[in-house]
Amino acid sequence: MNPSEQIVEQGISHQNLKRTSCLNVLTLAYQSLGVVYGDLSTSPLYVYKTSFSGKLSLKEDDEEIFGVLSFIFWTFTIIALFKYVFIVMSADDNGEGGTFALYSLLCRHARLSILPNQQPTDETLSAYSTEDSADTWQSSLLKLFFEKHPRFQKGLLIFVLLGTCMTIGDGVITPAISVFSAVSGVQVKINQLHDNYVVIVSCIILVGLFSIQHHGTHRVAFMFAPVVAAWLLCISGIGIYNIFQWNRQVYRALSPVYMFRFLKTTGIEGWLSLSGVVLSITGVETMYADMGHFSALSIKIAFTCLVYPCLILAYMGEAAFLSKHHYDIERSFYKAIPEAVFWPVFIVATFAAVVGSQAVISATFSIISQCCALNCFPRVKIVHTSSKIYGQIYVPEVNWILMCLCLAVTIGLRDTNMMGHAYGLAITTVMFVTTCLMTLIIIIVWKQGIIKALTCFLLFGSIELLYISASVCKIPEGGWIPISLSFIFMAIMFTWNYGTMKKHKFDVENKVSMSKMLSLGPCLGMVRVPGIGLIFTNLASGIPAIFGHFITNLPAFHQVLVFVCAKSVQVPYVSESERLVISRIGPKEFYMFRCIVRYGYKDIQQENYNFDNKLVSAIIQFIESEDCVQEQTNELTIDDGRNLNAEDLGASQHTLKLNWSHSEKNSLAFSCDGQQLQDESYKVESLQILKAKESGITYIVGHSYAEAKKSSSILKKFGIDVVYAFLSKNCREPDIMLEVVHTSLLEVGMVYHV
Repeated sequence: MNPSEQIVEQGISHQNLKRTSCLNVLTLAYQSLGVVYGDLSTSPLYVYKTSFSGKLSLKEDDEEIFGVLSFIFWTFTIIALFKYVFIVMSADDNGEGGTFALYSLLCRHARLSILPNQQPTDETLSAYSTEDSADTWQSSLLKLFFEKHPRFQKGLLIFVLLGTCMTIGDGVITPAISVFSAVSGVQVKINQLHDNYVVIVSCIILVGLFSIQHHGTHRVAFMFAPVVAAWLLCISGIGIYNIFQWNRQVYRALSPVYMFRFLKTTGIEGWLSLSGVVLSITGVETMYADMGHFSALSIKIAFTCLVYPCLILAYMGEAAFLSKHHYDIERSFYKAIPEAVFWPVFIVATFAAVVGSQAVISATFSIISQCCALNCFPRVKIVHTSSKIYGQIYVPEVNWILMCLCLAVTIGLRDTNMMGHAYGLAITTVMFVTTCLMTLIIIIVWKQGIIKALTCFLLFGSIELLYISASVCKIPEGGWIPISLSFIFMAIMFTWNYGTMKKHKFDVENKVSMSKMLSLGPCLGMVRVPGIGLIFTNLASGIPAIFGHFITNLPAFHQVLVFVCAKSVQVPYVSESERLVISRIGPKEFYMFRCIVRYGYKDIQQENYNFDNKLVSAIIQFIESEDCVQEQTNELTIDDGRNLNAEDLGASQHTLKLNWSHSEKNSLAFSCDGQQLQDESYKVESLQILKAKESGITYIVGHSYAEAKKSSSILKKFGIDVVYAFLSKNCREPDIMLEVVHTSLLEVGMVYHV
């Protein structure tokens, strides 16, 4: 496989980044401007306005202005540059970033996985690699603590879901505040323009923004990148102009002394104003979450070489202007623009605000995709929009829900200050969650000492807690919005995860024993009709309960049976060569097989390249190579962790990991140690499989309906019988993902009580 194909298949990660040219990295850095940095670069539109929206007043000595600028500079430098660019982005999961990427690393290294059907063979995946260095006593102690206290594992999951939901809430507020702030700038020149017209124009722009998402991040990036580049150059140029025009001494505010003077002079009002200061770093979390769309190196290059210096100059320039124009604080950004370039900058600002919304929208799509793979969100349609960069996706249902929520916030609040208060609480909470996870990463994954981990936590966590405390006081003034949205999304995620895990537990407890299957004899006591039956199950081992329910009601089934289990693995992606794991169930005369289809949490769980043909070809390869692996796979691992010898079940199960590529899709021959297998029995069995395929393939899908027990609490009954039932009814089923023709579909329904 050449490097370009590997990039398409796996995305640009640390392993294949070395194979990409400098031109590719610079191209990705350019693209990242249009997707990753739009949100961060539009913060100057509303930071100073929101910071001084309370009772904080401006005095002649400029202590407040210089103090706010000092806070902005050091917050931007410590959090955005040091924490995220230099530290957090180094904790990527095979090139992927975001809250779930950190959680995935912890799950692999500390065995905190919440996913069912995890098997030892999953740890041999190429993307599963963990550190080879020996555990320190700190990492061993933490691992032992989580192992002995499952409640803390669930608590960590809820903590991660909180950060995830706050990021989704960020995806609702960012487009609203960015677009509304930009459009409202026209009132600087047209004073009599009513707020209703600003709201209408903002809503029209938002509808247009969400309507173009289906074109994909790749196309949007090339279209938006020039806008962000022009915007950054504009605001930095205006900043330099204002510094020399109004106050050349503004550079003194970069001293941290002004922060302490600010808090000492202003007291509680200065502390409350920090809820506006924190808006200067909006977008750094989405920058990390969007890392999988590009590469860590390209994002770092764009940030350090262009984004960081331009934004610092912009904030310094606006502070210099405010030092001479105290009464223009409500429109300080647009008032600071020279008259000659006002309208061109206004147009660029409006476009930049639209681009700023793109970053969190893309990040939200990535987060939802990861949640679906980790059984924390109902399965939704996920469209892979780029043939060049793996991980760039579009989620239609989420896109339109975000649009409706953004319109509701814009129409309902009509005030950038209230939007800013809501925004600040959301982003600071996500940052603190990331800091806590990074503390665990440093100890468990990086095997560093507890001193380094605590230093990281105290340095960044104390700053974020300071901003959180200021934002919490703004809950009545708009901060309730992200809290409400987060609790709604958390309730959905937790309910879905709880119901899914209960469903899996039911399947494990009620699976059909192999001894019962063997007692039926070679023909299983049934009529075997021509064809292949693909039975989709949630179990990676054992016979599912739906099969027993099926043969109880129908006295016949197909000549060849394949139990298909599509499962997620705690890695971002699984290569095609490691996708399928084939095994045999029972004696050869049963013609029963198991196929485990493995996906990473960033993989698109949709087979658009003849899944049935690929599966049949893989089974034939397995049959023809069975002797080669028989000596190495003579034991069977079942769900409860006990290893049973083959003779305990009366049959052996041999597993083969297939080295599959698209070029081999139509080739059924397989060589073992360079010699073609000639055993006639294998040829006969292979011909039987091909003959059964010609007779047709039937997809058998189980539908398990959850019901709460009569003794359950009212809250549990509502969660299972109403919420989970609604989500199950409206999520995408395996037959839809595999694009199964309805004439080939057979559904088997069961009810289970939780």
